[in-house]
Amino acid sequence: MLIVTHELIVLGALLLLALAGEAVGRHTQVPRISLLVLLGFLLGPAALDLVDPRESASFGFVAALALSMVGFLVGGKLSIAVFRASGGAILRVSVVQALVTFSIVAGGLLLLTVPLELALLLAAIATATDPAATLDAIIQSRRKSSYADTLTGVVAVDDAWGLILFSLSLALIQVLTTSTIDNGIVLHLSRELLGAVFLGFLLGLPMALLSGRIRKGQPTLMEAMGMVMLCAGLAQWLGVSHLLACVVMGITVVNLARHHKRPFHAVEEIEWPFLAIFFIFSGAYLTLDALGAVGGLLLAYLFLRVAGRLLGGFLVAMPGAKTYRWIGLAMLPQAGVAMAMAFQAVSLYPELQDSLLPLVIAATVVFELVGPVATRMLLMRVPENS
Repeated sequence: MLIVTHELIVLGALLLLALAGEAVGRHTQVPRISLLVLLGFLLGPAALDLVDPRESASFGFVAALALSMVGFLVGGKLSIAVFRASGGAILRVSVVQALVTFSIVAGGLLLLTVPLELALLLAAIATATDPAATLDAIIQSRRKSSYADTLTGVVAVDDAWGLILFSLSLALIQVLTTSTIDNGIVLHLSRELLGAVFLGFLLGLPMALLSGRIRKGQPTLMEAMGMVMLCAGLAQWLGVSHLLACVVMGITVVNLARHHKRPFHAVEEIEWPFLAIFFIFSGAYLTLDALGAVGGLLLAYLFLRVAGRLLGGFLVAMPGAKTYRWIGLAMLPQAGVAMAMAFQAVSLYPELQDSLLPLVIAATVVFELVGPVATRMLLMRVPENS
C-alpha cells in the first residue's frame, strides 16, 4: 500500500510540474520536450535525486503505454490517400531520407569502431523525426506552398520507416552476433517480426469495423485505448515488438475503417500526460558521468545524422526537384519515437543502457532546440508557389 501511495504522489507531482513546464515553454519558445527532459535531469540522481526511474514501479507501465500510443498514431499516418495526394513525392522523399540517413550513420559509426549493435541501433534511431515540432515550425513560418505540404506528409510517415528499419536492425543484430545461423534462429526472427505484423493486423481488423459504429466521445476513447493496451500487452506476452504491432494496427485502421479519424483523435487527446511523464523519467536517466562517457560518440552521432539528412535531400533533388535539396534540414527535430526505440533497445540489450540512453536523450534535446529553427529558416527561403 505504501508503494502505491508513493507512486501516486510522484506521478501527480510530475504531471503538475509538466504543466508548469508547458507554461514556461509558451513564454520562452523553448520546446516543451526539451524542458521536460531538462526537468527530469534536475529531479533525477544527477541533481536533486528526487526521482529515479530505475526504482519506480510505475515507469515500466507508463513507458509501455505511452510508446504504444505513439506507435498506433504513427501507423495512422500511413494511409494510401496521403501517398496518392502527393503524387508519390512523400513516398519518394521519406524513403530516400530514411535509407540514406541510416546508411550514413551506420557506416560512419562503424568506421569509428563503434560496436555493431550500437551502430545499427543508433542508425535506425537517427531516421526518426518529430512531426509535431516540424508542424509547429511550418505554422510559425506562415508559408503556404506545396513544399510545406510535402514536408508535412514526409515527417508524418518518416517515423514509420524508422520503426521498420529499427525492427529489421534488431533482427540483423541477432543474426550477425550469432556464430551459427540455423533454422531455429531464422524461425525465431520470423516469429518476432511477422508475429508483430500479424498481431497488429489481426487486432486492427475488428477495430476498423468498430470505429464507424461507436459513438464519438467516451465510447470511442474506451475503444481506442482498450485496443492499444490489448495490442501492447499481447505483443509483450507473445514476445514480439509491441511498437511494431501497434504501428501495423494503426495502418490497418487508417486504411480500412469507415471513420478512421475517430480512434486516432481519441488517443491524441489522452496521449500527452503519459508522454510528459515519460520524458521527465527519460531526463532522470541522465547523469553527468554518463554524458561525459558518451561525449565523443554524441558529437559523432549529431554530425552523421545531419550529414545523412543533407545527403538524402541532395539525392532526392537530383532528378530535377531542386526545391527538395535542403529538405533534410527541415527534418532534424527528434523526440518520442526516437526515445521509444532507445528504451526498447535497452530492454533487449541492457548492457547498452549506459551508452545508448544518455546519447539519444541528449541528442533529442539538441535536435529539439536546433531543428525547428532550421525548419523555419528553410521554409522562409522557399518561394510560396513552389
